[in-house]
Amino acid sequence: MKAIQVTIYARVSTRDKQETMNQLTQLREFCRRQSWAVVAEYIDHETGSVSTRADFQKMLLHASQRKFSVLLFWALDRLTREGTLATLQYLERLTSYQVGYKSFTEPYLDSCGTFKDVVISLLATIANQERLRMGERVRAGLQNARNQGKKLGRPPLR
Repeated sequence: MKAIQVTIYARVSTRDKQETMNQLTQLREFCRRQSWAVVAEYIDHETGSVSTRADFQKMLLHASQRKFSVLLFWALDRLTREGTLATLQYLERLTSYQVGYKSFTEPYLDSCGTFKDVVISLLATIANQERLRMGERVRAGLQNARNQGKKLGRPPLR
């Protein structure tokens, strides 16, 4: 039986190498205990609130190319801090690439376990609800601006 091909993603907001080593040590040990083959490690030293992180983007590209079958990260906030909708979209994207994901510190966040389908459908439902709420907030904000007499939309051409 071939070992599961796993990629590790670690992130810290600073250049503190010790903090990433703490994550990497635990993640590597976990892979060893699971008999998973670590095929790549992606490490970013910047805020998780932006998607332009170099290794994060490289990881997503390699996921789309199916260079690994599972993404392992220390905690969801180490993967991203872009908000609920963006986070769920990343997880859905990995699923669409047929790449599983697992959070080391959050055992319920595991698309590889026995409740894989439950986790994925629950996350998809939450993402859809977040999309609906976002639309409601935008419409409420626009109505509030109209009520205050603000002109909305593109200025007329002259």
